[in-house]
Amino acid sequence: MAVVEETRATPAAALPVADPAPLGLAAFALTTFMLSGHNANFIPDLMWVGLALFYGGLVQLLAGQWEFRNQNTFGSTAFSTYGGFWLSLGIFVILAETTKLGGTLSGKNDLANGLAWFLLSFAIFNFYMLLWSSRINLAVFGVFLTLQITEVLLAIGFWVAAHRGVAPTGAEVGFIRAGGWAGIVTAAVAWYASAALVLAAMNNGRAILPVGKALWTGDRFSFGQRRRLGQAHPAR
Repeated sequence: MAVVEETRATPAAALPVADPAPLGLAAFALTTFMLSGHNANFIPDLMWVGLALFYGGLVQLLAGQWEFRNQNTFGSTAFSTYGGFWLSLGIFVILAETTKLGGTLSGKNDLANGLAWFLLSFAIFNFYMLLWSSRINLAVFGVFLTLQITEVLLAIGFWVAAHRGVAPTGAEVGFIRAGGWAGIVTAAVAWYASAALVLAAMNNGRAILPVGKALWTGDRFSFGQRRRLGQAHPAR
């Protein structure tokens, strides 16, 4: 009688993958810079729309999905959400500029009012992500802090524009222009964080550009993730 040996299948070891966080931060930074430059009134309008769809939108969304592969709950949530932010905003602007939707909304001041509520909704999301980013490092915390200021200023600016019945441009509403400059600072901080992570990855995880320590290191709460956003892969 043949003897059948019982064997247990062992799961294949996961292959190492690159950290998608620098890509996600870079996509967010460049798109934010272009839109913020328009809000600050020195970059022409609509220059940012293509970037919103493909770089800040699609590429950042992909970075979020790759963070799922790395079991990074914070990074996957942040990048996927803001990828959706840029895709939604870009498509909305295209519809408003090329269809009857634009004329309908502009006549009722709904365009500015709708953008204000859009920004406020993301500011609510950004607020709790700002709190949890204090457990990562100072650079990532700085991105969410400056972004919080940007979103609040822009939301107020669009509400003011809707109330006054004026076009929501940085030249006519001071809050929008201020939000534009705050967004430029946000982009600069995000670019710095991206550059720091790229350089660290090229040096086997050793930090070259300082990103600062976590502001909150308590273990009372857990993100349910194996690796935090901004933490380079260990040397292999």
